[in-house]
Amino acid sequence: MQGPKLTTLCHLERNGCWLMLHRIKKEHDVNQGKWIGVGGKFERGESPEECLIREVREETGFRLTGSLFRGILTFIYDNKDPEYIFVYTSTSFETSGAAMPEAPEMPEMPVPACDEGVFRWVPKQEVMGLELWEGDRYMIEYLLKERKEPFSLKLCYDADDNLIEAWEMSAEPVRLK
Repeated sequence: MQGPKLTTLCHLERNGCWLMLHRIKKEHDVNQGKWIGVGGKFERGESPEECLIREVREETGFRLTGSLFRGILTFIYDNKDPEYIFVYTSTSFETSGAAMPEAPEMPEMPVPACDEGVFRWVPKQEVMGLELWEGDRYMIEYLLKERKEPFSLKLCYDADDNLIEAWEMSAEPVRLK
């Protein structure tokens, strides 16, 4: 075992839509066919925020100008090291050197190219209808509720990547599945 994996995840939001990545291009991808947000692994010496800023820039070309820490996901796998994912949302980012307008009538939003899949701006109310990891559905429910306090979810998967337990971690943990 190498130790826990540390990653970040961000849902970029504009005009009631999230930028979602449909992972369909990479061979042997654990996320193959799933829709996910933007993020990735920490590099040596990075804080969660530094990782977040770098990953958003590398994957989308967008420059974050602000983000909101929303919570942490603890993934426990049957046969792999655990993974801790720092979850953020952001409505503050720039593209092509200019800030993206906040105006809801903005007709088009840039869609970045990606070698891991295809990005699409998806209305937030439609995200739950996408092909998602079962554990991600719990996280997205928390994000859609726009909770003020950060959440902590523990998601336990078996060797076949099936979610077998889901917990909201607090002073008194609550079993969700």
